[in-house]
Amino acid sequence: QVQLVESGGGLVQAGGSLRLSCAGSGLTFSRYAMGWFRQAPGKERESVATISWSGTNTYYADSVKGRFTISRDNIKNTLYLQMNTLKPEDTAAYYCAATVRPWAPDLFQWNYWGQGTQVTVSS
Repeated sequence: QVQLVESGGGLVQAGGSLRLSCAGSGLTFSRYAMGWFRQAPGKERESVATISWSGTNTYYADSVKGRFTISRDNIKNTLYLQMNTLKPEDTAAYYCAATVRPWAPDLFQWNYWGQGTQVTVSS
């Protein structure tokens, strides 16, 4: 049974930092591209950052470029998202996901999802 478990969310003031983690089990973690997504109330789920299976290639949404860094540790089967200079508009539930595809621009192309961790940024 595949499980992706996010942690590290919380309440932070604008300008602060948080580091999210996503622990994977039940899958050969190093064979999956991984991604972070977020969904704010009343909005659609959107891609935040993705990383290839090897960690060589990364993608960031324009809204987080220069502030967020995605990384992975294939020995620990863990995905990370370092979030710096947080803004109130970053407030959302953050989800990690895994896909066997090398490139998955559509949400339905992601095979597994975590339950999410809430990030709230106060102004």
